[in-house]
Amino acid sequence: MSPAVMAIVVLSLYLTFYHFYAKRVLGRKVFDLDDKNITPAHSMNDGVDYVPANKYILFGHHYASIAGLAPMLGPAIAVIWGWLPALCWVVFGTLLIGAVHDFSALVLSSRHKGESVGSIARDVISPRTRLLFLLVIFFLVALAMGVFVLVISGLFAAPDAANIAATAHPEAVFPTYSLMVIAMVIGFFVYKKNMPVWPLIGIGFVAMLVTTWWGLDNPVTGFTTKDWTWSLLVYAFLASVLPVWLLLQPRDFLNSLLLYLALAMMLIGFFILDPEWVAPAINPNPEGAPPMLPFLFIVIACGAVSGFHGIVASGTTAKQLDKETDAPLIGYGGMIGESLLALLAVLATTAGAFATRADWEAFYGSWGQAVGLHQKLGVFIQGNANFIHQLGVPLDYAAAFISVVVVGFAMTSVDTGARLLRFNIQEIGKTINFKLLDNRYIATLLAVSAMGFFAFFEMNGKPAGLFLWTLFGTTNQILAGLTLLTVTIYLYRKKKPILYTLLPMLLVLGTTIAGMLIGISKAVGNEQWTVAAVGFTIFALAVWVLIEALLVVIKIKTERKQDAL
Repeated sequence: MSPAVMAIVVLSLYLTFYHFYAKRVLGRKVFDLDDKNITPAHSMNDGVDYVPANKYILFGHHYASIAGLAPMLGPAIAVIWGWLPALCWVVFGTLLIGAVHDFSALVLSSRHKGESVGSIARDVISPRTRLLFLLVIFFLVALAMGVFVLVISGLFAAPDAANIAATAHPEAVFPTYSLMVIAMVIGFFVYKKNMPVWPLIGIGFVAMLVTTWWGLDNPVTGFTTKDWTWSLLVYAFLASVLPVWLLLQPRDFLNSLLLYLALAMMLIGFFILDPEWVAPAINPNPEGAPPMLPFLFIVIACGAVSGFHGIVASGTTAKQLDKETDAPLIGYGGMIGESLLALLAVLATTAGAFATRADWEAFYGSWGQAVGLHQKLGVFIQGNANFIHQLGVPLDYAAAFISVVVVGFAMTSVDTGARLLRFNIQEIGKTINFKLLDNRYIATLLAVSAMGFFAFFEMNGKPAGLFLWTLFGTTNQILAGLTLLTVTIYLYRKKKPILYTLLPMLLVLGTTIAGMLIGISKAVGNEQWTVAAVGFTIFALAVWVLIEALLVVIKIKTERKQDAL
């Protein structure tokens, strides 16, 4: 089957599952969505974190927040095992697991005062579970955002204007930072001057395109990777403490419009080019690579299922949900949008970036051949630039445009991630009764410090990008499994169907815990003690949550038997 035919089949599956599985099965049969249920955006409106939003604007915020680097970067690494395994997991992992996870986390949080999955686990499973969840979330978000900051800094860095490295995209700097100003202007006029939102969005989108065009010919150079890392950490601090209406909502929605434009151009260009596969369908044993199972599921991470999405859904999105029936579009539909991005990553790296099988094998011949994360992301940019080039856009301009999109979404994840990490630290403070952590500035400072630790973390004198990515993947999937576990027990308590979340939970936790154990063993063997310690801590916390869940299920069963007597 050609890539074009395969893409048409996948797009049809997206539409079918959204209309029938998400709306009818999950929305009506399992969760019984009802607009009579008042969402926390209304009942707890505080003008800062709890603010009801138009469902399309909230979709843009949610989509932009979850669609960071991961759905582009993960598949660009995972195709080393062939295009077919990566594509199957990106599509069916999303439709049956990832989108179910995101949607469920959003609904559950909306019904629990917009609380995070950690706090919900306290009520659904046991009080001890809350702290365990919060610690897992802390490691996940700090690690993920540290990696994102590391990769963005590498894309920005170009100390020498006359000799810009192939992996650097300094042309993305000006439009990325300009978007922050544009978004804040829109947020101010909408929420403080009551001006209509759509004309301002239109003006803002045009301004964003103008700054993108200007930035293509005016790259910002003269700064090192560390310079940009510090700059991004300062931005993350500011983004965490500002009201959502001033930066997050307008910035994320504008960013989503840019991605919609890029997705449309990439898809149209892809169908015009109508390329053939240059990668093998299955490449089970690449040199130096970990085993395809379970690491295929771990490496792709957010492209199919992601615990980070549950944090976003229950961290910022649920606090802005206008009504319950908006949840399928935002939760399930947002994950389909992410899967589409991951699909394009698979197509770009296996049918767009390379002319021949030999070219593909020269890059993906072994696990260590393209060592850094920047190189893998560069293949995504190159492949999709080839697609956009079919529309008559010069190849270098197309590559620069894609780089702006990539960086923009990575930045969105960074600012949302910093806010989520701040929420997490504040919840930890409440759990251990340490009131100082309830201060949002102190909590944000700790959050950004944790992100900075992983951003600057090195192994053998070099940034530990690929090592951290694998650790992020296992932590991410373990949290997704634990979130599905919490949802399953919630449904079990409500006497609702549980198979739709139970089976995905068993698959995700089983494969990922196996991967975590393999990773810990390898880290110990290589004397990578920091990686091993973080991995073991997360593993121990996950096992503890499972034990707590098993105990509560036994307790519920016992109570039901006693009630039946």
